[in-house]
Amino acid sequence: MKKYLFMILIFLISTSAQSKNFKKVYFAGGCFWCMEESFDGVEGVLSTVSGYSGGHLKNPTYHDVIYKDTGHVEALELTYDPNKVNYEKLLNIFWRNIDPFDSEGQFCDKGKSYRSVIFYQNQLEKELIDKSFKNLEKKFGKKIVTLVWKFEEFYQAKIITKIIMKKILFVI
Repeated sequence: MKKYLFMILIFLISTSAQSKNFKKVYFAGGCFWCMEESFDGVEGVLSTVSGYSGGHLKNPTYHDVIYKDTGHVEALELTYDPNKVNYEKLLNIFWRNIDPFDSEGQFCDKGKSYRSVIFYQNQLEKELIDKSFKNLEKKFGKKIVTLVWKFEEFYQAKIITKIIMKKILFVI
């Protein structure tokens, strides 16, 4: 019995130590469930979580974000292993899955909560975002309207919201 407890303890300590090397990044690109799919199969991305960020209301619900002026956008929290995938690659995947020239939302999802936003957590991320903006504007000859906000808080969407919305979309 002691042997098993010791093995479990070692496993928990090693898992905890490894998880400290993981990083998080936050993107908003329209419908968060559509964005999840873009990152789920990327090697090095450990998890994708749908939620809300950028607003003033604590613990918003789907209803709050969509129907009230909370300032939030539907966002995605990615946890990734920087030894397997870097921030620039995730940023490039983000750009390939949004329309950076649409200030009203993304594709068929329109409204404030569906705007594209890149959240930065430090100066290096901000510099990489600025560099990517310049490269894309030069490539397309257009001004990018994707917003860049300092990350403050992320609120995970309730699982029940996802289940209900997927059922509704399936019926439609």
